[in-house]
Amino acid sequence: MDGVTVMDELELANSFDRERPRLRVVAYRILGSLSEADDAAQEAWLRLQRTDAEQIDSLERWLTTVVARICLNMLRSRRTRGEQPLDGFLPEPIIDDPAAGTDPEHEALLADAVGIALQVVLDTLGPAERLAFVLHDMFAVPFEEIAAMVDRSPQATRQLASRARRRVRDAATTPDPDLTRQRTVVDAYFAAAREGDLDALVAVLDPDVVLRAHRRGADPLELHGPEQVVRGAMNARRFGAHVRPALVNGAAGAVAFDGEQPFAVLAFTVRGDRAVAIDVFNDPELVAKLDIRGISAA
Repeated sequence: MDGVTVMDELELANSFDRERPRLRVVAYRILGSLSEADDAAQEAWLRLQRTDAEQIDSLERWLTTVVARICLNMLRSRRTRGEQPLDGFLPEPIIDDPAAGTDPEHEALLADAVGIALQVVLDTLGPAERLAFVLHDMFAVPFEEIAAMVDRSPQATRQLASRARRRVRDAATTPDPDLTRQRTVVDAYFAAAREGDLDALVAVLDPDVVLRAHRRGADPLELHGPEQVVRGAMNARRFGAHVRPALVNGAAGAVAFDGEQPFAVLAFTVRGDRAVAIDVFNDPELVAKLDIRGISAA
């Protein structure tokens, strides 16, 4: 950026810092990974530094487009790496202490989202479908702008988002908005598991409940129906005393500990008085990168 003064660079940096929180939100919704979202935002800053800012009509729109393109490339790269099982992607849930409530930095990331179930569905979409759905349905970006990012016509881009919307509508269950009711169901689930009370376990499970154990480099291992889920809970009941309440993507969930070390995150999707989905994240590499500092093993 020849001829740019120190003051110009400082002003540009300040302008970007004002946009960074929004860019992290966009990137997290697209990628499902907070660490990758931070990488995408940082790459956008590097690209901005190499660009003549005076030629940018709207910094907000320019940065949104740049971050979206970066995210699209990251999604496509993720698909390529997925040919190697050890490189498979796992969504990164956001963990908060239920006693303290959702961290202010996390609130924007989770606003208008429908919990971990949506993230799981988004991970089944192709990169272009995912980008079209997130940008249009969550951030109201016009199809004409998205079309240029995915190298399709506006009409074809509209169809991408429509297909994704149907997948989300058919598969992602909206959680009960009552967090107290969610917590009651989750606590009852773990209490019944600890006590080996099969009837009490079945009572808090939806007839169509699904438990997904997310594995690196492979599709989730799924258990369908109360009978299978109860059997899985019984197999894991030895960890019941080491489970601590947590907010997982803004919904009632739990973190399981082995001594002082967290080894699994359990996200519940509760509807009414029953759990309709349980997502288990116990990949050691994933758990190690999650911010679980607010949850104590004691």
